[in-house]
Amino acid sequence: MTFIADNQLILLIAFFLAGCTGTWRLFAKPAGHRAWKIADLVWVVLGGIGAIVAVVAGIYSADTSRLERQIDIAYAATRAFDTDAARFRLRFCDPAYDSDTATLCEKIEFLSASTAENADLPLFIAVTDRVSPLRKLDFFRSTDMEGMEEVAAFDPDAFLVFASLDDPTRAAVDNMRRKVPTIAGDFLILARAYDDLIEQTRRLRDEWRYLQSNAYILVLQVLALCLVSFAAPFRLGKSIVDLRG
Repeated sequence: MTFIADNQLILLIAFFLAGCTGTWRLFAKPAGHRAWKIADLVWVVLGGIGAIVAVVAGIYSADTSRLERQIDIAYAATRAFDTDAARFRLRFCDPAYDSDTATLCEKIEFLSASTAENADLPLFIAVTDRVSPLRKLDFFRSTDMEGMEEVAAFDPDAFLVFASLDDPTRAAVDNMRRKVPTIAGDFLILARAYDDLIEQTRRLRDEWRYLQSNAYILVLQVLALCLVSFAAPFRLGKSIVDLRG
């Protein structure tokens, strides 16, 4: 798979030149010769295979594009959470209103540390910054296999994750609902946003694994294009011979 991904253009050119060589030899045959009929059959068969593989690869590419958009959204949501958490600390934690507020502020510190750490995970880095290993193969640039390995090694269970509402935090929230409902309400919004982010990233990793397990479709696409590039000269040659006849 790595060899095909790293040598896509070379393979396409090699197959095309092989097809041109075979076609050149067939020019010694007259129009209507059985060899030209076989060449036409080769074009139909290989062209059909290429079309089918292209449809399948198109569906796969659409799924990977959707996943990348979801990762971008999750990454943006992580940054938005950090901004909202910073605003919460600025409004209520410097200094804290009382011991209950201090408990909530401490929890926000932990949650912010978690999202800051998780934003540097390979799942986000590989897609948003350095490489998009799931998009359709580029004929002029090889896939970054190292980036794919980094993301494949990513384990969502290794997140830096904190419980957003443990027992001390719940008690502090209940107390703040009576004393300063605004603080309790803002904290609960952040806690729910944090839980959603963690769950969303875990789902993204599951989808990523599924797509990675079917990444061979992209290799099949390159192979199908190679077969089409091999057969194309035969079809062109047959048309030229027919015009001469």
